[in-house]
Amino acid sequence: MNKMILPNLVEREFEDLTKKLTPKQKSEVRKRLEETYENTKIDPGEAIGIITAESIGEPSTQMTISSFHFAGVAEMNITSGLSRLIEIFDARKKPSTPRMEVYLKSKYSKTNEDVKLIAMKIKENKVSEIAEEITINVAKGNIEITLDKKKLKDLDLKISQVTEKLKETLKTVDVKEDKNFLILKPKEKEVKLTEVYRLKEKVKTIVITGLKGVSHVLPIKEGEEYVIHCAGSNLKDALLVEEIDGAKTITNDIFEIAEVLGIEAARAAIISEANKVIQSQSLSIDIRHIMFLADIMTRTGVIKGITRTGITGEKESVIARASFETPIKHLINASLIGERDELRSVVENVMLNQPVPLGTGLPKVIVRGAKNESKG
Repeated sequence: MNKMILPNLVEREFEDLTKKLTPKQKSEVRKRLEETYENTKIDPGEAIGIITAESIGEPSTQMTISSFHFAGVAEMNITSGLSRLIEIFDARKKPSTPRMEVYLKSKYSKTNEDVKLIAMKIKENKVSEIAEEITINVAKGNIEITLDKKKLKDLDLKISQVTEKLKETLKTVDVKEDKNFLILKPKEKEVKLTEVYRLKEKVKTIVITGLKGVSHVLPIKEGEEYVIHCAGSNLKDALLVEEIDGAKTITNDIFEIAEVLGIEAARAAIISEANKVIQSQSLSIDIRHIMFLADIMTRTGVIKGITRTGITGEKESVIARASFETPIKHLINASLIGERDELRSVVENVMLNQPVPLGTGLPKVIVRGAKNESKG
């Protein structure tokens, strides 16, 4: 009997896991593996789209619509359940609760103190957080910032570094150091007081250190290593930090993953994030259904949601597009350009009361006529 050709990944895993078995045991395991693989194959003409929709749609109706606070920290809210699943499959540009799990290189995560210092370095620190007081001197038309010495020491920051960052960000403002003060004055000769007030509010939000967007950090020991859970996400800048292990660090922002790591990484993230939600709700869905959805969402090289403006809006059939939402718009647009519907899919054939091109409706019977014997 010929040896069945299995996918490379399955073949490699089989070889790794059966190293200690005897040839007879290995042969038995191989036989059962080939049977399982054969049974998992899909028959030609099988309605995989409908099966996937049913397999994900039915269990997801049992999901709770929930969000919870991570480890009791009120600011670190995590969206889970049905809300998160809709967020993933609708391909929302930004998750409602963006978060990162930052892993550190082993040499930087030996003690709890080391990890805390790196966590403080990762967290965005705005001017408002390192200042004791920010006041406006109405007479002189400038802004005076009193810096918090203790906070600067904790962050290993010098006043000169703060000054440089402000100069770099505020091109139209003169920044001067005066002992523990910073004085900011617009370069223009005549400035309205309202402009100075606006400048004061802008100065408060300038990020001096850390990753922009990461508002809270929480270092936790998981097993043998530390993980820094971050409220907010900035994968691009996180990968540039020396202490961070880029191979393990993850974010729940799928569009950010696509931008930084590419569309294949985004596909893997869709599968991983959807699977996490489903498992957290103690539901069981075959991962192939989730993989199928992830493939459809990323097949064009960009992430597209399962919405009327995403995948559904790109269907070949005008009748199928019209059956989903905004039918009049689709029908009028198709009429204006004389669009032709080839009736190749399920929806349009059901609407026209014809056999669908799936299952028994897929094969066509061709009748051969008798050959014409006459020569004349």
